[in-house]
Amino acid sequence: MRRSFSGLVLAAGLAACAHAPGELVRTEGMPGQLEPIHAAAFTRDLAVFRVSSNGCTDKGDVKPFITRLKDSAVITLRRLDEDRCTRPVKDGVQLQWTFEELGLPPGANVVVNNPYLLNGDSGVAQ
Repeated sequence: MRRSFSGLVLAAGLAACAHAPGELVRTEGMPGQLEPIHAAAFTRDLAVFRVSSNGCTDKGDVKPFITRLKDSAVITLRRLDEDRCTRPVKDGVQLQWTFEELGLPPGANVVVNNPYLLNGDSGVAQ
């Protein structure tokens, strides 16, 4: 009997921590919209992302949120300001942050929490 009760407690605990499909960490309560990305790359102290743009997206329109886990940090990009321009950039624009800007030590293990756009999906409003 004790064993099945433990299993129920574990299942209830996991359900309470459930995330949307593909989400590594919860994004509820974060401002803006979850930003689909074209690409992400990291060096020892730099995070580089390629995001969709209608022609006016810059670094101030997208904000990285950092969630620290035991052995890594999860970066979630959120679009705070909509790009209302009408000149879509086919491959998006590159935005980058230093690890110092993100509050991370050089060489930190990082993971991206954003969905990736598939080839051919521009991610911009037409």
